[in-house]
Amino acid sequence: MKLNALKLAVLSLGTASALVSLPAHAGKTVDAIKARGQLVCGVNVGLAGFSAADSAGAWTGLDVDYCKAVAAAVLGDATKVKWVPLTAQQRFTALQSGEVDVLSRNTTNTLSRDASLGLHFVGVNYYDGQGFLVNKGKITSAKQLKGATVCVQSGTTTEKNLTDFSRANKLNIKAVVFEKLEASTGAYFAGRCQAYTTDASGLASIRAKEAKVPADHVILPDLISKEPLGPMVRRGDDEFFAISKWVLNGLIEAEEYGITQANVDQMKTSTDPQVGRMLGSTEDLGKHLGLDKEWLARSIKAVGNYGEMFERNVGPKTAINLPRGKNNLWSAGGFMYASPLR
Repeated sequence: MKLNALKLAVLSLGTASALVSLPAHAGKTVDAIKARGQLVCGVNVGLAGFSAADSAGAWTGLDVDYCKAVAAAVLGDATKVKWVPLTAQQRFTALQSGEVDVLSRNTTNTLSRDASLGLHFVGVNYYDGQGFLVNKGKITSAKQLKGATVCVQSGTTTEKNLTDFSRANKLNIKAVVFEKLEASTGAYFAGRCQAYTTDASGLASIRAKEAKVPADHVILPDLISKEPLGPMVRRGDDEFFAISKWVLNGLIEAEEYGITQANVDQMKTSTDPQVGRMLGSTEDLGKHLGLDKEWLARSIKAVGNYGEMFERNVGPKTAINLPRGKNNLWSAGGFMYASPLR
């Protein structure tokens, strides 16, 4: 081997070794979160099962649980979250401007959003598709909506999808557009529109929460789009992006390994090497994120694994009554597949 090539090989090996062993700093966003003692989380103004406040101001939902898990990982306390309700039009500006640290608000990952807003999608916490809510009766398929009036909220992928679906199928659907969710759903239930359209999970939430008689309204079986929903953070802080991403992956992988909110402390003594890595009892994965070794154990103890979050907030035993379906683990026929924590 020539001398220059030998030097390059030695340098490469040294660099690789440094990259493997170098602990991470948590980054400027985490520094700001720790300084204020709160994670600031942007959520929906009110979508039952995903993010909604009760009469006492307590927030619950699948998106809410994600922010609680991040707060537990970073601050050691899932209650240290400031909730900022955001409309569809406000959400991206709020994250871009630094008004919120993370956006966890049933938001679809699309190319234009991911590439042009200065924001990063963390991952998918709910696989969905756009559907239609109609009065129970003659309409059994979305393609029967020819010439129909359909209520829709502006500033969403839903509005564009509706236009594309109508044009592609020559349906001449008349969109009735509203800025606020409450206005669009209110118009549908008042009879101003023959259908209401949004993500199917949202339709289930709206039907359960707002319909006087939920059984009088049906969600058509047609899904006209792919809607992978998930949290977002700002670009430019790779450290916080990594934390946000691995909290989500960790909650999914916890379900794979049977780690629950109830048994997480007991599982720290597991002889399974992967469980030991995840819970910090045999390895310290937290150092790569600028966190301590029990970051994920705290997150799981705060909200449970992904399956527990799903069942508690939107599952068949809730008023939302959504099946796991595509949101099952990959090993159970669904799409939920966590990158490995190792």
